[in-house]
Amino acid sequence: MSYLEMISELVRKVGQDQADNVGLAADAITASLRNGGVVQAFGSGHSEALAMEIAGRAGGLVPTNRIALRDIVLYGGEPREVLEDQLLERRTEVAHRLYELAPVRPEDVFVLASNSGINGLVVELALLIKERGHDLIAVTSLEHTARSQPRHPSGKRLSEIADVVLDNGAPYGDVLLPNQTGAVSSVTAAVLAQLVVTEVVARLEADGVTPPIYLSANIAGGYEHNLQLEARYAGRIRRTA
Repeated sequence: MSYLEMISELVRKVGQDQADNVGLAADAITASLRNGGVVQAFGSGHSEALAMEIAGRAGGLVPTNRIALRDIVLYGGEPREVLEDQLLERRTEVAHRLYELAPVRPEDVFVLASNSGINGLVVELALLIKERGHDLIAVTSLEHTARSQPRHPSGKRLSEIADVVLDNGAPYGDVLLPNQTGAVSSVTAAVLAQLVVTEVVARLEADGVTPPIYLSANIAGGYEHNLQLEARYAGRIRRTA
């Protein structure tokens, strides 16, 4: 089979297999939004693509905020050079700094993405999120994480901490083809993100609520529409590169 055939089949399978968990994730996000909350999304490396699918894109929810490793430089005063550390995502202390710097409120819900789900930063952040009383949705590969040794001192994996786990269906190693190409996790995670968002919107519409949805800034009136909605969440959502 070609990569296109394989990834198409996997997307279909993930969508079907994760339907119940997508519903649970949508329930958690909808409850947070009803209470005035914001969706806080984080992923490091290629997993940041998941956070970008959730926060600040056309067709997505406006009350969303993307947390990123570069926040410790942009908002925390760290020198730019710290981002050159290729093992930064393994440092547990960075999780506390990211949480402290983020515009978080008690009613916010978190979505964390990590294909392996084993690195110190994401596991520490997950533990901190639960300690602070937030609902937590994880997007990870259950196959990969089960076959990997946790790097956090607790011995825990992201999937063991989250309230809802969305399995992205990626195999161990995150590739489909025998020559070790054909990446998976960023593709299926994007689909899972969009499935959750559409379910949240359906729930809000069923309750007679007009969902706060981004329009493309490249259609007539889209930019103005977005600015008006963003003003409702001033100081709570960041829109940086």
